[in-house]
Amino acid sequence: MNSDIQIGGDLLAVAHLLPPAPEHPSTVSGFAGLARTIAADRDAWAPLVRYDAVSRWYHRLRTGPGYEVWLLSWLPGQGSGPHDHGPSSGVLTVLDGELTEHAGAPAGEPGATTRVLRPGAQRVFAPGYVHEAVNTGLEPAVSLHVYFPGLTEMPMHLPHCSATGRTPLAGSTTG
Repeated sequence: MNSDIQIGGDLLAVAHLLPPAPEHPSTVSGFAGLARTIAADRDAWAPLVRYDAVSRWYHRLRTGPGYEVWLLSWLPGQGSGPHDHGPSSGVLTVLDGELTEHAGAPAGEPGATTRVLRPGAQRVFAPGYVHEAVNTGLEPAVSLHVYFPGLTEMPMHLPHCSATGRTPLAGSTTG
């Protein structure tokens, strides 16, 4: 009797039957996969990283139809402040060091969630998700951010506002 493998033949020989891999992602899992692929190519992103003693450093690494990819560095003590990403969804991936994310409510208050994100950790978020990322460690950190659609606004929130109590502040930067 023949096995399924013998009947079906070599599964690797049927690549022509599979849909081609898309050049650009179009789903949440596709964007998370893009972030993992970029993260794995340390030789491509590591030489680009810079550190700024005054504020977080950021560099747009790549754009595609409807999305953009940013590389950020964080010295100890640097943070984003509470913010959301307007109409954009996103994927945050830690490449080096560690970041602490506060979400849901200000740190220490009911409903607050605090996560320590180490290299390889990913956070996926939808439009309107309010959070804050801070390098609370002793070493610099580097992170990768994919936004779809591309980031057009980053409303800041007062520290005492809840995740649903949106209070934008003047000015915005990538976070």
